[in-house]
Amino acid sequence: MNIAAAQSRAFACKVGDVAAGQPKIVTIGRMSVGIFLLDDGYAALLNICPHRAGQLCLGPVSGTTRQTDRAEFVYERAGELIRCAWHGWEFDIRSGKCLVDEKLKARTFPVHIDGDDIYLEMGR
Repeated sequence: MNIAAAQSRAFACKVGDVAAGQPKIVTIGRMSVGIFLLDDGYAALLNICPHRAGQLCLGPVSGTTRQTDRAEFVYERAGELIRCAWHGWEFDIRSGKCLVDEKLKARTFPVHIDGDDIYLEMGR
């Protein structure tokens, strides 16, 4: 790892502090960030909804219904989305993309695990 990459990483929390389905909200500098445990690893989102600046990571972790050609509801992507508590806008936890408007995106941070420690790459 180069020196610049190491300097842009900030300690977020311990691995054991993050439970599946429940983000761990941490403060790094002046930023509030939600750390999520997903099926394939960890993800981090800025705790500000890009719609109206609500605390995005205080909303429920959920899935969504898939569009079908029939009058039915098919629930999918359980545990992969965060729904803003203010207005219900849904965002993909991994990418930060809003489900209804991909131009709207929550800020994400790369996550690095070192032993039992979780670090976020803050320099982008």
